[in-house]
Amino acid sequence: MKKTKIIYSGEPKRLDVFLSETGENFARSFARRLAEEGLATVNGQAKKPGYILNEGSVVEFSSPDSDEAQDGFEDLILFEDKDMIAISKPAGLAVHPNAANWEINPAASLLGEPTLVSMIYSARPEMAKGGIERLGLVHRLDRDTSGLMLLAKNVDAQRSLTDGFRERVMEKTYIGVVSGIPAERKGSIDAPIGRASGFKKIKVWEYGREALTDYVVKERAKTCALLEIHPQTGRTNQIRIHLAHIGHPIMGDKLYGGPTAPRMLLHSLSIGFKHFSTGRKRTLVAPLPEDFTKAWKALKAKARA
Repeated sequence: MKKTKIIYSGEPKRLDVFLSETGENFARSFARRLAEEGLATVNGQAKKPGYILNEGSVVEFSSPDSDEAQDGFEDLILFEDKDMIAISKPAGLAVHPNAANWEINPAASLLGEPTLVSMIYSARPEMAKGGIERLGLVHRLDRDTSGLMLLAKNVDAQRSLTDGFRERVMEKTYIGVVSGIPAERKGSIDAPIGRASGFKKIKVWEYGREALTDYVVKERAKTCALLEIHPQTGRTNQIRIHLAHIGHPIMGDKLYGGPTAPRMLLHSLSIGFKHFSTGRKRTLVAPLPEDFTKAWKALKAKARA
């Protein structure tokens, strides 16, 4: 942690407001969190975010620094060139912190549990420079979804990849295990997704945004099936919502009613796209992880028992 000590001078002011004005690029919410976690003190004592500073108050605060290494990012890399990195995100790893201050001050990502963003910043701090936004993120996966993610290493690559996802030219393939067996081997789910007034959870909603998901049944067990899934749009939680909507939630998806499983059985398998620098078509693949294949084998074995 980097420690800073400042003697306050000026009219009475709230502690969290002062911290957000220190030049450390602290968002107000992040400044509040520093105070709540005892990482900001006044005259040697922890104070609440709303504590009023007066002339001569001694404010000390600790903030994350890039030399606080979080190992493991290099182990996630599947492919890298001068423009981009492809990684395989494990299930259970959040892509970024909930608090948005990391977008302003990337070092803030180092406070709290490890995330993909904090691992990137620790291993590749240069990706916070040169005009690259959000440490190179161009899309995201849910915490409990594993698999392929693309990161940009420069502004041009970030613009190209972001445009590709927005314009729906990225060919995305997922593998998922669902409860029950769809009646048809192939299917399409065309149902708008949004957050209706009064509901916290995103769901199929008639006034939501357009969303389309295609799927193919690849294997069957007694009470579940392995699907190859192709989302044609990129709405939040789209695959999970759509499959639950047709009565086949993802196994292990607690939010949308999936039966119990060792993990949520959804994996981003591959992305096909035209490389903006070479103009050539590329398809990058993140093989199914062991915890996924082990869970699927156990479900098939249970069906045969």
